[in-house]
Amino acid sequence: MGVRLPVLAAALWWGSLSVIGFVAVPLLFAHLPTQVQAGNMAAHLFEAQTYISIACCALLLVVSKKRHAEKQEAWAQAAMVFVIAGLLLALLVQYGVAPRIIARQNLRLWHGAGSAMYVLQWLCALRVLWCTARR
Repeated sequence: MGVRLPVLAAALWWGSLSVIGFVAVPLLFAHLPTQVQAGNMAAHLFEAQTYISIACCALLLVVSKKRHAEKQEAWAQAAMVFVIAGLLLALLVQYGVAPRIIARQNLRLWHGAGSAMYVLQWLCALRVLWCTARR
């Protein structure tokens, strides 16, 4: 299980970002009667996604080094910067950008910034998945 746990965490992180951001939320906007309803539901989904990202990144940080080992696992040496960057992006989107979108402050700017950060987090998760699965 020790060898597979990082792959599982990275796959869950990347897969959940993919499904929520690129499938579920667009479907909300396509099928709910109003943009406001879709936006409110999307905010809840993105909040849940943030918690998934935090849990997966925390797990990856914990398993990046075996107990009493002097250096990190091989996958972690290549992936750690992307784990930390992805975690920071998730927190920035949730606690920096999302409140401004919900408050409808300069929507074009904040929605664009949040979307860009989400895609960057998705790329970080993909890179981590690639590093963990490469054995």
